[in-house]
Amino acid sequence: MSSSTVTTSRMPSAHVRGASHLSRPTGPTRRRRLGPVPRRWRDLSAALGWGVVLFTIALWVGGGGIQDLGTTAGFLTSTGRLTGLVASALLLLQVGLMARIPWVEQAWGQDELTRVHRLVGFTSFTLMLAHIALITLGYAASTDAGVWGTLVDFVVTYPGMLLAVAGTLALVMVVVTSVKKARARLRYESWHLIHLYAYLGAGLALPHQLWTGAEFLSSTLATVFWWGLWASTAGAVIIFRVLLPLWRSFAGSLRVVDVRAEGPDATTVTVAGRSVRRMPVRAGQFFQWRFLDGPGWSRANPYSISAAPDGATLRFTAAHVGDGSRRLATLRPGTRVMVEGPYGRLHDGVRTQRKVLLMGSGIGITPLRAILEDLPQGPGDVTVVHRVRSRSEAVLADELADLAAARGARYLLIEGPRITSRASWLPEQARDLSDDQALREIVPDIADHDVYLCGADGWMTAARAAALAAGVPAGRVHLERFTS
Repeated sequence: MSSSTVTTSRMPSAHVRGASHLSRPTGPTRRRRLGPVPRRWRDLSAALGWGVVLFTIALWVGGGGIQDLGTTAGFLTSTGRLTGLVASALLLLQVGLMARIPWVEQAWGQDELTRVHRLVGFTSFTLMLAHIALITLGYAASTDAGVWGTLVDFVVTYPGMLLAVAGTLALVMVVVTSVKKARARLRYESWHLIHLYAYLGAGLALPHQLWTGAEFLSSTLATVFWWGLWASTAGAVIIFRVLLPLWRSFAGSLRVVDVRAEGPDATTVTVAGRSVRRMPVRAGQFFQWRFLDGPGWSRANPYSISAAPDGATLRFTAAHVGDGSRRLATLRPGTRVMVEGPYGRLHDGVRTQRKVLLMGSGIGITPLRAILEDLPQGPGDVTVVHRVRSRSEAVLADELADLAAARGARYLLIEGPRITSRASWLPEQARDLSDDQALREIVPDIADHDVYLCGADGWMTAARAAALAAGVPAGRVHLERFTS
């Protein structure tokens, strides 16, 4: 690649900050290094999810579900019960995926967890609609009230049905706003607030299921199973989404200790508190951050840490792309902080090879900067590719160059406007190269590397495709997406 496209020279800057993060912390504040993420966590969580679904179907079979299929009305009603039961189980599993259970988060990571969450959510929603239609048609087939009269009778006379209707409407709102085109029109903060209505929808469905659902009360085993599933799901949400964040934030007295501009369009924030030392955080992970400084404090935003955790502070760097991130520039030291996390699998716990390629685009370089600082490595083991449209957008470039030099890594700054004629991770100046050919030129033995990616969704998709085409196995390509 031409020298005009790739430069390894240190970038000029009006000021260089963050020198304290360039050396490894020592003394009592140094946090315990975490080991690799056990593969069994993933296997056990997947087996548990499938076990819940299969046991739900077994309860339907044991309750005479198959025997009831002999007549038209019985077929409609029995399959309606089955779709309702499986929809309920999947809804609870979906809520469990949203509960931020640490072992589940570590097992799957943000990217795969988002994909599974969408799949489970849309499947549950489809089965719920099928349940409503089939049950209504089944009961209507055995009465003279007709479909509409039967539906009205359900809502008006059956216990808990009005609450179930309200819960269904809440879930419809969540699903509609989760469709990609609708999601793209909403601010992240608005979408995140609407998405919380999934908890309300699930909660409002509970009375209907317990009061009118025969399968929930048909046997002691069924009652224990459903109550246990509801209780464990609700307990996970309360513990990991409410109590643990509150304890870490307030008992640990988390506060802003430093705010620094990284050029005109990015801000670095450093947070400290007693609970930081006890957090099982890894370089490259992210938190959901709330700053209690006035209006807007209730809206959480996901930012990855941009410096290796040292047991005393957490630091992140964010680009000014929305109201929440622009607000960071106005924070003052002493502001109280609430956090949820740490989350994500973009860290050294998933590393499988000695050699590592870190590829970041724009502000996506920030978690990779933390990984570079923290990653056990020898000279020449790590290559950092920093992709920007222009030098002025190269956030943390000076720190990256210093860290790479200190740790024996190679740092490449690749600048220029993106290629518009095809989906690519390369700049326009390199349009004559294929994406995988460019990777092989930068890292000839790339097939022997773990590859970490962070950046815009389309850029990561192109970079991942290039890495796979260059011979990197899919299991060695690690990335996180913050889209749903």
